[in-house]
Amino acid sequence: MTATYQETRMPSIARPFLRALLLTAAVATALSACNRDREPAAPAPAAPGAAAVVTPADAAAPMEFESKTPYADVRLTLPDAIKPQADLHARLYAEEVRRLRQFTEGAQGELTEAGADTDRPKYQKTITITAAAETGKLLSLKRTDFDYSGGAHPNTLTDGLLWDKALKRRVGVNDLFGKGADLTVLDQALCSAINTAKRARVPDSASVTLGGKDFSCPRAADTPFVLTAGDTPGKAAGLTFLIGPYQVGPYVEGAYEIAIPAAVFRSLLAVAYSGEFGGRLAKVGDVTPAALPMAQSARN
Repeated sequence: MTATYQETRMPSIARPFLRALLLTAAVATALSACNRDREPAAPAPAAPGAAAVVTPADAAAPMEFESKTPYADVRLTLPDAIKPQADLHARLYAEEVRRLRQFTEGAQGELTEAGADTDRPKYQKTITITAAAETGKLLSLKRTDFDYSGGAHPNTLTDGLLWDKALKRRVGVNDLFGKGADLTVLDQALCSAINTAKRARVPDSASVTLGGKDFSCPRAADTPFVLTAGDTPGKAAGLTFLIGPYQVGPYVEGAYEIAIPAAVFRSLLAVAYSGEFGGRLAKVGDVTPAALPMAQSARN
């Protein structure tokens, strides 16, 4: 090997040491390169100003949704009362918009299938959610679903949703009354009130009973409901049960909304929610909105 300029100027005793030093450095460099090949690449640094953007709840989940296509018109309306409940707001909006989009897709499939009548009217679905009542712990919402899917007539169904504001979760019958609670007293009160409402609406209508054959009284635990405010602010004075058409009588009778005072079921309430009830209802029994019954319009 030809000696470098530095080696020729260096004393002969230092040359072996220099060669050893150069060899050690070369080996270290090679090992470092090898280790770099085995290690995962370091994450790229975040771009300046690329911090996560937090979307406000009311922007992520608007209060309304509407879509119109050649096959279906759909619409969702939410109440201002859910704005402070961001989790509920976002969840409700996502769930209902998904349903409406599925409805639109289904309408397109049915109205464009082979042999379908091109003059058939568009389908319609309108979901309106309103605040029924609110207490210190609970927010009660009423869901009204108007649906026209090409049948002989449209249908309007109602449902209830009860929300624990602190726990940020839905409250069901087992939460409100306690799992395994005996609701026989409430079942009987509801059935009696339904028959009173039926006779007032259609005097010759047949009475219904629990476990009846053609039509029967629904069990309270299986019937949607909403909290109902009374004369004491911040308290619920009772429950209003939402009974759809065909449940307790023919379609011509329409739907029923039956208010039961808290005095009937107060002793059955779970300890966690017993303090949310108080005061008196303005009206007991049939509190169905005037727009819901079908009997009067059918007789005219």
